[in-house]
This record gives sequence, C-alpha cells and structure tokens, in this order.
Amino acid sequence: MSDPITLNVGGKLYTTSLATLTSFPDSMLGAMFSGKMPTKRDSQGNCFIDRDGKVFRYILNFLRTSHLDLPEDFQEMGLLRREADFYQVQPLIEALQEKEVELSKAEKNAMLNITLNQRVQTVHFTVREAPQIYSLSSSSMEVFNANIFSTSCLFLKLLGSKLFYCSNGNLSSITSHLQDPNHLTLDWVANVEGLPEEEYTKQNLKRLWVVPANKQINSFQVFVEEVLKIALSDGFCIDSSHPHALDFKNNKIIRLIRYR
Repeated sequence: MSDPITLNVGGKLYTTSLATLTSFPDSMLGAMFSGKMPTKRDSQGNCFIDRDGKVFRYILNFLRTSHLDLPEDFQEMGLLRREADFYQVQPLIEALQEKEVELSKAEKNAMLNITLNQRVQTVHFTVREAPQIYSLSSSSMEVFNANIFSTSCLFLKLLGSKLFYCSNGNLSSITSHLQDPNHLTLDWVANVEGLPEEEYTKQNLKRLWVVPANKQINSFQVFVEEVLKIALSDGFCIDSSHPHALDFKNNKIIRLIRYR
C-alpha cells in the first residue's frame, strides 16, 4: 500500500491514498498525481488545491467507491456539478446528471400540507401622551401560526420569494426560517389597534407581507387566499379526499397535491 497523502482543498484537509487519487487516470486528479501536471504545496507541505473544500468529500468518496452518495437534504448540487467539471471525473459527471434527472422527476409530483393555528392574547404597552408623561395600555392581539410541509423543496423556495416578515421596519424573506428543505414554520401577528410602531420591534412582534402585491396578512383568510394563488400557479390542486371539508372551510388544515 502507498503512503497516505494529505490534501489541502480550500483550507480543508483530506487524507487518502495515491491509488484513490489516480483511480480515474483521465481526470485532472489522475493527471496531477501521476506526475503529468505540477502540484502546489501549502506551508505544511500538503498538496494544495484552490477549490471548494466542503463538497470535495463527495468527490473523494466517489473516487474510493465509484458510487455517488449524497444526503437526502443535499442542497448544493450546482456547486458539486461545477467541481466535478473542474476535476473532470467523467463517471461522476454522468452520475450527477442521472441524479438531477431523478430529482427532477421527484419534484414533479408533490404534496403540500399546511396546519393553521390562531389565538388571541393581550399585549401591554406604554403610550406617550405628552413629554415625560406615559400611560400603560393594553389591547387584544391575534397571533397566527402556520406549519407548512411540502415534498417539493422548490415550492417552499418559491413561497419564500413571495412571503416576507416585517420586523424592525424592514422586510426579510421567510426562507431564513426554513427548519429543513421541506418544512417551514411561520409565526406572525395582525396589526394591533393603538400599538406604537416601536413596540412591534421592542416586543419582537413580526407581521407578514406578500409581495409583489405589497399586502399585509392580517387574517387566515387572506393567508389562505395568497398561498392558494401561489400553489395553484405552480400546478397544485386541492386534495378533495383530505382533510375533512369542515377543516378546510374553517382554515385549519390545507392539503394540496400536484401530478405532472
């Protein structure tokens, strides 16, 4: 067996063997480590490659096993494809093409399930009546929660491009609140009568907006209408068999399906 070789790929260290690196002789790695191309060294004497270090693990594993192994929630297919093109590992490029076709087919048929909850709570705040004169006030506040699950990661990204939180006077996309590629939880409040604008920020109360209509969502009815518009435009339709019609009418559960 050959001595281990340590690679520095974009600052990330990997240890492997010469046999693994030259397992595909026609690739760039095969040329680099068979002496056909010069290699660079870092300050520790490790072979240095100025490419993305994170996804190199999948390339190295393919060199070891000739099999493409990716986690189910892998989100960097485009980056991995570009890295495979750089290293010119042709069987890996072909495996990635097959994987993308497989993912594309899986995205065509999809399910969307939304569970809605609503409650009323009291919010307390101070109101400035005159310079250095404040009074304590309170008001009822509607609080909304939506748990959204979809087998289509792309649809949740589309939803994230349409719905925005309003916080600290700024709009921010809901995509940063994705729990995982298939699951999104939203919490927001309706406008509170008499509540000063700075209190929304102070009490961390987020409001929800839909763009490009620039409409604030102050009720579940408006939320359902806007989500249905987005989902129907993406090929979804209402699943008439589930949930119970009364749940759908009361805006508690929404389930949509897509067949292509």
